[in-house]
Amino acid sequence: MEQHQFDMVIRNANIATATDIFQADIGIRCGKIVALAQSLLAGAQEIDAAGRWVLPGGVDAHCHLAQPTSDGSVMADDFFTGTRSAACGGTTTVIPFALQQKGSTLEQAVRDYHVASDGRACVDYAFHIIVADATVHTVETELPDLIERGYTSFKLYMTYEDLKLNDRQILDILSITRREGAMSMIHAENTDCIAWLTERLLAKGLTTPIYHSLSRPSVVEREATHRAISLAEFLDTPVLIVHVSGREATEQIRQAQSRGLRIYAETCPQYLFLTADDLGSDGFEGAKCICSPPPRDEGSQQAIWDGLDNGTFQVFSSDHAPFRYEGAEGKKVAGEDGDFTRVPNGIPGLETRLPLLFSEGVLAGRIDINKFVAVTATEPAKIYGLYPRKGTISIGADADIVIWDTTQKRTIRNEDLHHHVDYTPYEGREVGAWPAVTLCRGEVVYRDGEFTGRAGHGAFVRCERPKPARPKSRLGRTLAWLDVL
Repeated sequence: MEQHQFDMVIRNANIATATDIFQADIGIRCGKIVALAQSLLAGAQEIDAAGRWVLPGGVDAHCHLAQPTSDGSVMADDFFTGTRSAACGGTTTVIPFALQQKGSTLEQAVRDYHVASDGRACVDYAFHIIVADATVHTVETELPDLIERGYTSFKLYMTYEDLKLNDRQILDILSITRREGAMSMIHAENTDCIAWLTERLLAKGLTTPIYHSLSRPSVVEREATHRAISLAEFLDTPVLIVHVSGREATEQIRQAQSRGLRIYAETCPQYLFLTADDLGSDGFEGAKCICSPPPRDEGSQQAIWDGLDNGTFQVFSSDHAPFRYEGAEGKKVAGEDGDFTRVPNGIPGLETRLPLLFSEGVLAGRIDINKFVAVTATEPAKIYGLYPRKGTISIGADADIVIWDTTQKRTIRNEDLHHHVDYTPYEGREVGAWPAVTLCRGEVVYRDGEFTGRAGHGAFVRCERPKPARPKSRLGRTLAWLDVL
């Protein structure tokens, strides 16, 4: 029997990483990339990339799967359907959220999420943890223990009644993540402004989906973003501002970065391809586009494109929140006459994230191919402790690889997608790029329009943490000297 040096060889690949473009064959063995060279020896399996773009598998660093809710709604995607959809859209690693319930522990949240995920995922995954109950035990005991065990990123909310933390609680958590070398992600919206304005809208009978957007104007995001940056500066620690929607918050982040602060930022497809007008569709249809922060206007879309191009944003995620439109467990949980505050927040986007950005970013000339790889794979892998195993094509990396087809136009139709949601907000939009082949750790999980993966192939991936940085600011050095941090 012929012995092969490689389990698989991808030939004639036009490879792009976050920094380079080069042509090579890719040799894969035991799920890892072991060779990058011209004219490799034969593999047990071979794929001819035929000069097409070959990129690292996407890392979707912000998505929600099988997450419990408090309003009677139920997420349509579990770890099987969600990661199946990810694979078919070129994403090979997802990082969803283990949600701490009020009165419960982080440890219980992590245990429950492993029960939901183990043996179900088709691509690899890690966990962020949502801290909703910042008790002394949570902050001082559980956080350091979980960080040591590979759960190194924590989401903190400034809004939502059952999730929000006050500034003092956020400082407590930031001080621990700073000391332990972890990352805090912040949902930045001013909760009191939103509540004040919402009460007045409802009192006037203004309840339809469009008023969700009007209840959360840009200023509430700008103020909270500024405050989150200030808290991070106060403790001289990095934070990442999630799902930034428009110009004003982007300006706050850019200014902070220009001052040398370690502020990272993420944005999402809805802020490039939707506007507030989409929430004003006839009847209840606008509920399909309710998310927080809401989409803004064309000027904000341009500001987001500019931020992707100039490096303000390091991460481009889907914020996939899979609530169905029809039925009593999704967007209509309160009925079509329910006011906008009772519509579950979020829209689906795991499978369409990369094709949309490739088409309207790379092919339209707004960003180059290296930037595409950086914000969709390499930088999220670095920020969350998965690099260089994930997010790049290099010797020793996992063989998470996507061969892209950019030769045919394709119209996005929900009936063709692989999630379990009954709509996509991008229905009818034409794209010029779609994955032809997706490999996760050397296994073909999607090929030419067909899902070929399996539940259980996806594995939990431990996130590594960087060494704590030496304080840079005078205040940070003083607090460290005083042993406050």
